[in-house]
Amino acid sequence: MEYLLIRLEDKILSLKKASKKALVAYLVAGDPNLDSTLELMHGFVDAGVDILEVGVPFTDPIAEGPIIQAAHDRALKNNTSLNEIFELVEKFREKNTETPIILMGYMNTFLANSHALKEAHTFGADAVLIVDIPGESDLEGLGIKNKNLASISLIAPTTSKDRISKICNCSSGFLYYVTLRGVTGSSHLDISEAEKKINHIKSQTSLPVFAGFGIKTPDDAFNLSKISDGIVIGSSIVQMIHEQSNQKEFKKIYNYLHEMSEAINR
Repeated sequence: MEYLLIRLEDKILSLKKASKKALVAYLVAGDPNLDSTLELMHGFVDAGVDILEVGVPFTDPIAEGPIIQAAHDRALKNNTSLNEIFELVEKFREKNTETPIILMGYMNTFLANSHALKEAHTFGADAVLIVDIPGESDLEGLGIKNKNLASISLIAPTTSKDRISKICNCSSGFLYYVTLRGVTGSSHLDISEAEKKINHIKSQTSLPVFAGFGIKTPDDAFNLSKISDGIVIGSSIVQMIHEQSNQKEFKKIYNYLHEMSEAINR
């Protein structure tokens, strides 16, 4: 099986060569259930998603707004565990060995499963994004040594220039610029502020910079894609998954993602 620093870097390089921006889509594993999550992951890719961000359910997801918090709660009621998510990724890899997968979650979950994370690449995971640790930290700093997993960091609008430089030096894969002051699903995107911040980040690193939080419409996606290397969509998808979970008909979501893919590459 191909491991991270081939799969993720190859995907980013191939997009750059094609003059395309990356579309990253987030969903919470186990919401509404793991079988649906697997179906959605494949459907996302077919709709134009380049990189998958799989949320690891946690009891107190402090960076999330009410939409994603509720999804975490539903997944936890299904007793979704990190080991089951590894199995989910492994099943996904039976049909797709090319699309990078990021596990996004919170420190307690990853520390409690640090031994398993040392083998996470063997299941097909490519990167980890731990929301509630300082951006200057990385997996190895937490005692999790796995050179086959990228350690992706968040940078906020309020992050100082001194810290940005340190975060860039500790990160791998890409950098995730949070476009908003607040939690996921907030509104009021400030494109001019994002542009200034992203330009500064790019002056400090050769890593690509993706933008996320608050992206809801194709216009949002288009505007942010012009100043970044890719965009991350989360809350709007998670809400649609919940709304359509009873029917288990996700065509509306796939159409939405296809529109977003077209918007960032037009």
